[in-house]
Amino acid sequence: MLESELIKNLYVIPSTMELAGAEVELMNKKDKEVILRDKLESIKHQFDYIFIDCPPSLGFLTINALTACDSVFIPIQCEFYALEGVGQLVNTIQLVKKSLNKNIEIEGILMSMYDSRVKLANEVVEEVKKFFKDKVYDTTIPRNIRLAEAPSYGLPIALYDNKCRGASSYDNLAKEFIKRQGGDIVG
Repeated sequence: MLESELIKNLYVIPSTMELAGAEVELMNKKDKEVILRDKLESIKHQFDYIFIDCPPSLGFLTINALTACDSVFIPIQCEFYALEGVGQLVNTIQLVKKSLNKNIEIEGILMSMYDSRVKLANEVVEEVKKFFKDKVYDTTIPRNIRLAEAPSYGLPIALYDNKCRGASSYDNLAKEFIKRQGGDIVG
């Protein structure tokens, strides 16, 4: 685990190329679905929040994350095919809840890559709101060039361009998340 040199109180466990082979290695392991949960058990008390960023696939790595977490925060791109993928994810969450993690809940839904000028984007938002209701966050993340550029410079948007619409949206998201958790917003 690495403490961020750029952001105080942010700790990151970065992925490496070796993680690509983990799916294959996990296939034959005993209790393969609970490996991450068991590893996090000894450190989770040290943190207010632990976020596990998963790929959009539903393999053993994602199952491990779902087994290890208390809740799931689902970003959905404002595009048609994203709705199909979210349906599969909800089904998987229900299966995990039945057999591996009885406490897992959907924390919230975040609409991303949103462009209010695009009719389809607005239709996707409305469909998601119909299905998930109050789980959908008020904050949306817009399509934004600066957001797309930041990773190529190895920086989070808050350090790359904290004045752009994308950074402002993520700041609003953080505030909304903390508020929904019953926490106090500092600063």
